[in-house]
Amino acid sequence: MGENNLLKMSKKIAFGSPSINKKEINKVLKVLNSRILVHGPLVNIFENQFKKFTGAKDAIAASSCTAGLHLLYFTLGIKKGDEVIVPSQTHLATAHAVELAGAKAVFVDCKLSSGNIDPNLIKKKINRKTKAICIVHFLGIPADMNEIKKIAKKHKLYLIEDCALAVGSYFQKKHVGLHGDAGVFSFYPVKHMTTGEGGMIILKNTKLSKKLRLCRAFGVNKNYRQRSLPGQYDCNLLGFNYRMSELHAAIGIEQLKKVKFFIKKRKINFNYLFKALEKNSCFDLILSRNKKKIISYYCFQIVLKNKYAKYRDQIIMKLKDKKVGTSIYYPKPVPQMKYYKKKYMVKKKEYINASIISNNSISLPVHPELDKKNMIFIANNLKDIMRRII
Repeated sequence: MGENNLLKMSKKIAFGSPSINKKEINKVLKVLNSRILVHGPLVNIFENQFKKFTGAKDAIAASSCTAGLHLLYFTLGIKKGDEVIVPSQTHLATAHAVELAGAKAVFVDCKLSSGNIDPNLIKKKINRKTKAICIVHFLGIPADMNEIKKIAKKHKLYLIEDCALAVGSYFQKKHVGLHGDAGVFSFYPVKHMTTGEGGMIILKNTKLSKKLRLCRAFGVNKNYRQRSLPGQYDCNLLGFNYRMSELHAAIGIEQLKKVKFFIKKRKINFNYLFKALEKNSCFDLILSRNKKKIISYYCFQIVLKNKYAKYRDQIIMKLKDKKVGTSIYYPKPVPQMKYYKKKYMVKKKEYINASIISNNSISLPVHPELDKKNMIFIANNLKDIMRRII
C-alpha cells in the first residue's frame, strides 16, 4: 500500500478506546442477574488479582484514582496547614486530592526529557509544613525513584506515587507504586485497562490497610454480609463512600487478564511511530527508556520546537480533519489553571519546562485497538501536515 493511499481512511482513529469484548459484557450481565451490585465477592477478587499482578502486599479498590488519592491523604492524617509537593506537569486530580484533604499543593517543575518531576527542585520546596511528596509517572514513564526516595527518607516525608498512567511500568524491576508508601492507579476508559470508572491503591506493607478499608466505606465496621443481625452496625471513624461496585470489579477482572497483551500492543504501535518520526527536526520526543525503567507506552508524545509551537493547534485540527484523534497532556501546568493561579499565584519561572510541554506537545494514540496500518497513517499525515504548514 503506497503512501498516497494511506492518506485516506474511512474510520476515525480515536485517541483512546477501551478494549471491551463479550467476556466483559457477559461478566457484567452475570453480576446484574445476581442482584448483588455492591459488597459482593468480585471487588475482593479483583483486589487480590491486582495485588498479584503488581507484587503488592495489599490492594484496595476505590471508585476512582482521585478518590484513592484523597482517601490516602485522609488516612495518613494530611490536613489543613500541611503541604504536599506535587508536579506542575500532571492532571488536576493530583493536586485536587491534596486540596480536598485541606492541605496546600506545592508545585515543582519537571524534566523536559521525561515530563517527570525534577528531584533537584524538590529539595528547595521542603519546609516544616511539608508532610509528603506526590510524584507522577508521566505517560507511564517511571520517575527517578532512587533520588526521590532519599529525599523523602532524609526529611521523614510520606512518598505517594500517582500511577494513573502507569499500569505495567517498572523501576528497577519493581512495579511503580511500590517504591513509596503507596501507589494509586486509574481505570478510566482511555487508560491501559478500564473498569469504566475506578481506581486502586497498592501498598508495600499492610499498616494502612484496615484504616483505608474502613474509611473507604463511611468508617462502618461491618458491611451487610458481615452483620449477624440485619441492619445492625457501628461507625468506628469518619469515612467516605469511595467503594468500587461489583459491576466495575467484574470488568476489571477480565481486563486484568489481558493487560499484558494490551501493553505489548501499545509498545508495538509506539515503536512504529518512533521509527517513522524519530528523525524529524521540528520536534522532540518524550521518551525516557533505560535499563532501570520499563515504560507502559500510554501514548506517543511529540514536543514541537519553540519556533514551531505556534502551529500546534493548527496541526491538531488538520489531524482531526484526517480523522486522527489526538490529545494534550496536559493543556496547562496545574499552577496555571484558574483555580490554582488565583489561589497561589505561582510565578511562571517556577514551571518553565511544564509550560513548554503543555504549550508545545501533541499526544498521539497507540492503544491496542490500533495496528500498523493506523500508525503509518498517523505518521504520514503528521509529516505531510507539518510540511504544508511549517
